This record gives sequence, structure tokens and C-alpha cells, in this order.
Amino acid sequence: MIDPKIEESWKNVLIDEFNKPYFSALKDFLVEEKKKYTIYPKGGDIFNAFAYTPFDSVKVVIIGQDPYHGVGQAHGLSFSVPEGVQKPPSLVNIFKEVHDDIGSPIPESGNLERWAKQGVMLLNATLTVRANQAGSHQKHGWEQFTDSVIRILSEKKTGLVFLLWGRFAQDKAALIDTSKHHVLKAAHPSPLSAYHGFLGCKHFSKTNEILQAQGQTPIQW
Repeated sequence: MIDPKIEESWKNVLIDEFNKPYFSALKDFLVEEKKKYTIYPKGGDIFNAFAYTPFDSVKVVIIGQDPYHGVGQAHGLSFSVPEGVQKPPSLVNIFKEVHDDIGSPIPESGNLERWAKQGVMLLNATLTVRANQAGSHQKHGWEQFTDSVIRILSEKKTGLVFLLWGRFAQDKAALIDTSKHHVLKAAHPSPLSAYHGFLGCKHFSKTNEILQAQGQTPIQW
């Protein structure tokens, strides 16, 4: 199921990961899971975060935890849903903060491909999930893979902006060299925590200020 069909610039920096025993075990696990359960996102979308944001294009990294586990929601980009799918509550709050922060209108669509194409890597820590079973593919190897992705981004690039929302994402700060990257932390945008520091965090304007100070094009949020 996974011969990682991954964008070429990423394949070059991740080739060692694909040859490690844990990744082989992860493949085997997914093959077995697919025989018994519906798995999201569909196979061709699992690595969309890499497909839409080539290694050389990454400017911003937003770390999520799990793919959405409802029908038709997950498509390989953290917090994003495909065209025509109702926006989940966390994404509603993200758009509310973008609007309050920089004044842009709240979009009809919850599809964040347009962010990804501008260099915003929308990376979930776990890239697959069983239908209707949140967290069901945690601790099977995905976290080891995505931790390596974060570490490699930290080592090989400079001046990235990491947006870490919620405790889970904030724990990933240990993988990031803060002497050459920027880390912005806030509460998670879910309704349970958004009013405890996500709404009002102004991460979108702050990110653009950092990018512009580095001579980079700001993100059209």
C-alpha cells in the first residue's frame, strides 16, 4: 500500500527513513489494517503534505495530531478538509482567528491546499487513522517518521516558522533548533481550548512579519 509515493525533493532527504525497520513494520501494519477496516485518508492522499509543499518550498510548519476520522474529511493535510466538506470546529476557529488577526474574509471552503502551495507544511504526526476511531494508528511508527521529518527540516533549513498549537504539538519543540528557527506556541484551536489562548494569538500576522523580515513573501492566509 505504501511504496511512499512522495515528492522527489522529500524522497531525497527521507530515503534513509524508508529503509529503516520501523518503516517496514509500519507498512505491514497498514496492509493488515486495510484488510479489516476503512482507513483514512485514501492511499493516494496519505503524503499530500509532502506533495503540496516540496522540501525546498517549506516556510511554515503547522503540526496536527491525527487525520480526521469521519467520512470524506481527511485528505493528508492537517486541519484541512476537501472542497464541499463541512468545516470541523477547529478549522472554524482557525479561520475566525485569521479573520480577527488580519481581516481576511472567512472562506467558504475548508480546503487548505492554497496554504500548502505557498509553503505552509500541514503535517499531522500520524498520517492515517481507522474510520471513526480517533488515535487508532498512533504508536505504530508514524510518529517516529514525522519526528524525523521535523528534525530534518530543523537541521537542513533556516528561518522556518513552526506553529505549535496545543500541548501535543508543543512537545515537538524539542526537535527544533530554536537558534535558527522561529517557534510560536498557542492553545489548540479546538472548541475545548481555543478560548484559552488560541483566539487572539495573532500567529498569522506574526508569521508574515517574520517572513517579511527575512525577505520572504508573506502567506496569503
